[in-house]
Amino acid sequence: MKSITEFTQPTLLKVLAAKTALTTEGKSVEEIMTSVGESFKYEGEKIKYALAAADLIAGKTSVRRVLVATFAEGETVPAKYEKVEDTHYLVELLETTKAAATVYTKLGARATNSNGPRKAGGPKTSPWGASPEEIAAKKKSSSAAAAAKKN
Repeated sequence: MKSITEFTQPTLLKVLAAKTALTTEGKSVEEIMTSVGESFKYEGEKIKYALAAADLIAGKTSVRRVLVATFAEGETVPAKYEKVEDTHYLVELLETTKAAATVYTKLGARATNSNGPRKAGGPKTSPWGASPEEIAAKKKSSSAAAAAKKN
């Protein structure tokens, strides 16, 4: 497999909107390609790839990006790739929050974030560790506990 390029969803939505507008104006395929190339600063084959990728995401929601690739003779093309002319396109979708909710329920109520299970002491206040105020409070309580032990 040889990866050629990729397009993100926002770019493809803009390309699709531009193509739709030009089509409704009655522009020819060549005029559409020229206009898209000038608008998005694409040259040569990349214009063709962008228009084909935009057509593939039309009507789809939660698209992350579209990868454009070619496969050599004898290579097995994965089933997820869609072929347009001699080029293959992979439409990657965003993961839904439903999948995250399923993981949460499978792990139980203790699993709350990507840092792992929540400790019995409550939620972690910062992913980077304790704040300076929290450190000072901890030192103060430690010294008070040490003083109480001496007495």
